[in-house]
Amino acid sequence: MDNKIKILLCEDDENLGTLLREFLQAKGFIVDLCSDGEKGYKAFLQNPYDLCILDVMMPKKDGFSLAQDIRNVNSEIPIIFLTAKNLKDDILEGFKIGADDYITKPFSMEELVFRIGAILRRVRGKKEQEVTTYKLGKFTFDTQKQALIADDKVTKLTTKESELLALLCHNLNDVLERNFALKTIWEDDNYFNARSMDVYITKLRKLLKEDPNIEIINIHGKGYKLVAPQDNEE
Repeated sequence: MDNKIKILLCEDDENLGTLLREFLQAKGFIVDLCSDGEKGYKAFLQNPYDLCILDVMMPKKDGFSLAQDIRNVNSEIPIIFLTAKNLKDDILEGFKIGADDYITKPFSMEELVFRIGAILRRVRGKKEQEVTTYKLGKFTFDTQKQALIADDKVTKLTTKESELLALLCHNLNDVLERNFALKTIWEDDNYFNARSMDVYITKLRKLLKEDPNIEIINIHGKGYKLVAPQDNEE
């Protein structure tokens, strides 16, 4: 397995959680283990993950509530639910929230790895068809060329500017969590990286101010929101 795949594992059963973490690590995954939903959500906001494995019955915040919170931040990250129940209503609830898979305890750890692999292959296939060009009012943003185009004017962006604008576009008219952006682009949410991101936000605002319909606003205590009309082209 790709040893760069990072998994958030939330399981309140200490023995099972530890066994799962060690097994998945042995298979080449990077795994963060949290013992309740609140710790899980905090970890999710502070780190970029490729997949989440959530126990349904957890203290402080159950798996369904945690999944809803995660979906509010990242609507596309794959989620697998673990549960001791096999009730139809619970399974339906999980898929309604947006589960990619649902495994009932007890289960084979090898089966879990197989399901993880299947989901990741599906996600990679989808990413190959992801949007690479965004229409933002009078601007066209080409993520591959790292260029912002308006009329005949082409403005080349730095890698960090392009990555940040791409995250903002991906979360268009929704909040881009500050910590999530820092962890995704800078891989660390320390003070210096946070100040650096503020500088890039200011630069992007200056570049986009030619269109009065586009605005990057601060959401106090959370992050930023790119407000703009948008038509995406694949």
